[in-house]
Amino acid sequence: MSHVGVPRGTVRKRRSLALLTTGVLTIPVLAGCSSGGEETARGVPQDIAPAARETVADGSTATWAVDALPATFNAFQADADSATTRITGALLPTLFPMDRTGQPKLNPDYLESAKVIEREPRQVVLYKLNQQAVWSDGREVGAPDFVAQWRALRGKDSAFWTARNSGYERIEKIERGADDLQVRVTFSKPYADWRSLFSPLYPKEITGSPDAFNDGARTALKTTAGPFVLKSMSKSEGTVTLARNPRWWGDKAKLDTLVFRAVAAKDRTQALSDGTVDIADIDAATADRITLARRDRGSNGQPLNHGPGSEITPAQALRSWAQAHGSDEDAAEIAQAAREKNRKAVVAYATEQKALRDFAVRKSLEPAYTQLALNGESGPLADDRVRRAVARALDRQELAQTVLGPLGLPAKPLGSHLALAGQPGYKDGSGALGEQNTKEAQALLADAGWTRGGAAEPPKDTKAGSEAEKKGGKDDEAEAEKKTAGEAEEDKDAKSEKTEKSDKDGKKAEEDSTEDSAAERKKADQDSEDSAASRDEGLYIVGDDNKPGAPAPATVGSASAVHVLAPARTAAAQGTVLLRQAGVLGEGGAVAATDKQPGGAAGAYAPVGTAAPAPAAAKGQLGKDGKTLTLRFVLPSGPGSQSLRSVGDKIAAMLEKIGVGTEITKVPDESYFKDHIASGAYDLALYSWPATAYPATDGRPIYAKPEPATDGSLLVEQNYTRVGTDHIDQLFDKAAGELDEKAARELMKQADARIWAAAGSIPLFQRPQLVAVDKKLANVGAFGFAAPRYQDIGFKTRQAAGSPADRKK
Repeated sequence: MSHVGVPRGTVRKRRSLALLTTGVLTIPVLAGCSSGGEETARGVPQDIAPAARETVADGSTATWAVDALPATFNAFQADADSATTRITGALLPTLFPMDRTGQPKLNPDYLESAKVIEREPRQVVLYKLNQQAVWSDGREVGAPDFVAQWRALRGKDSAFWTARNSGYERIEKIERGADDLQVRVTFSKPYADWRSLFSPLYPKEITGSPDAFNDGARTALKTTAGPFVLKSMSKSEGTVTLARNPRWWGDKAKLDTLVFRAVAAKDRTQALSDGTVDIADIDAATADRITLARRDRGSNGQPLNHGPGSEITPAQALRSWAQAHGSDEDAAEIAQAAREKNRKAVVAYATEQKALRDFAVRKSLEPAYTQLALNGESGPLADDRVRRAVARALDRQELAQTVLGPLGLPAKPLGSHLALAGQPGYKDGSGALGEQNTKEAQALLADAGWTRGGAAEPPKDTKAGSEAEKKGGKDDEAEAEKKTAGEAEEDKDAKSEKTEKSDKDGKKAEEDSTEDSAAERKKADQDSEDSAASRDEGLYIVGDDNKPGAPAPATVGSASAVHVLAPARTAAAQGTVLLRQAGVLGEGGAVAATDKQPGGAAGAYAPVGTAAPAPAAAKGQLGKDGKTLTLRFVLPSGPGSQSLRSVGDKIAAMLEKIGVGTEITKVPDESYFKDHIASGAYDLALYSWPATAYPATDGRPIYAKPEPATDGSLLVEQNYTRVGTDHIDQLFDKAAGELDEKAARELMKQADARIWAAAGSIPLFQRPQLVAVDKKLANVGAFGFAAPRYQDIGFKTRQAAGSPADRKK
């Protein structure tokens, strides 16, 4: 299942487009952090129930769940997605698929050899094709297919609608060798990632004309060269059906038919239990149900202690029976209906659990990582000191443990933007930024001008990092000084009166403290429940709900009152956090007697009549020039994004400890990237990037410095953080042209250290990969880095040829 948080269409082909800040970071320690040997970090092995081909039966059909039918079968178009990649992998040549260690490995089904045969004056690569390799129409796979694909993708003919041309634009010419089975490719300038080219390889019938490339390959692939051919696609049934390729020259496919069925994430459990699919990426909740189903196999028909009705106590059950058989007919009718509804739910759940026993959960780490993105285009995060403070406030180990620990997977934070643990060249470069350190994070914020009293200060003509914040003219300043002086005099008089009164009230306040503290805690608990419910409906702003109770007036100049935003946090901590933000709690968590207000914590999802205090009253939150330091945190709201939201809540709590507030807004999955990440309408966001064997090519558009467009906007390609430097770009460019693999990896380590120091992207953890697989299937599951070998997938126990695995039969 593709997860929200991975940009649509970001397989190898899409890790490329451009982006923000100028200048090179001058951090002396970087050279030391970037040099040195590779780490011996091991990746998590794949989990695919491997079996020798002779133990796998011939025939039958397997059905594999995908999120949706592919929008196109052309992997080089902008709307190609994970379904496109999965399906074309069984149909078209991939010359250098990734192996289990994340390295490109020559595919002998298509190549006898491929290597650099000349470096001067030009780089020349000679491909020797497998002499048996033919397209499904009988024509041999040869040089004309390479030439047609190069011309379509090199970017010189705008008639071809392509998503990228990385690498193809460096090719100077392609020539036939001794015959059509030898392809000689000459580059205009050195290209280290030449193995990334011509995968997948399309027949010249598709890449030879714009019409066939743009339109023809979207819905059909008449000519293929894989272990399977495209048999049919049914939009009404939501299926793509592949059949065994009779012209395939390699190991014969074990399955007669491989079906890809569109099944939404929320429907995967039902699809598995009713036999609709045999293979499906799943979430942790479904994995738990399969584990429970297998555990309950020996329960001898006893009622399940989980699922619907399991939470009903004997006393509740007795009360329900009594109501259903009581003399009050109306109450009895309601109770009987509820009991019948619960009975049906219990039966349905038990039936599903019985079917789920036939599945196993294959788990590994997905070749993708989740990051915290910090938008550095504008606002507080345009200052690199604030970005680094946010990064150093994070306990990345705790965040990794939150997601990976419960699944039994290694919970270690990722240390690189450009390689994953287990890949060659992986090295933890996070030292360029520094470890988690609350005090140093606070010091960075103070250096950037964010202080605890800053929210109450009048605006000043100050600088944040490299940006000057222009304020009003001298007349405005004079008026502000005059008004501030007057207010100071009034405060002095008020303070004098308060001092006289304090001696009389001190004793009474002391007596009331304990009673009021208990009341505040009770109120905080209620506020916590209200807040948790409100978070499901998006951000709540006091004053926007038509409730009575005016917010406290602002004290700075003539500015209007500022509404207090209730930040989204874990429910258990919500009340305490809101009380502290409202200035009700002291540093130790105790309620200050002088700060108590009737009605509980003002602004914390306040009841009718409770006024919201101005942010200046917040003792914990930092501010500057009359503004609090609050960041917009955008998260997806879909059912498959629960883990992202849990991580988001923990991040918000970590930032609150250093005085940084967050406004968490949950948006629909379908608009998450288009309307927020890609458009830059966020400060903080969580999303993922896939792994690559070609970081110099695929990493550059993600971390390249944005370039200004003619209309004044930024061309960001795929660098949605808008943070980049000239030096990072130079390191990528140098690595892309370095044919010495060891030297190229060293350049990538240096680039990674610079990316860490820029603090626009903070890698958190490699994502979990959970796949439910029929227990009788072999050679399929959680593949990790490696590409599937579709011809090896099959059932250990033979089923009726051509019939789906229907466990209801």
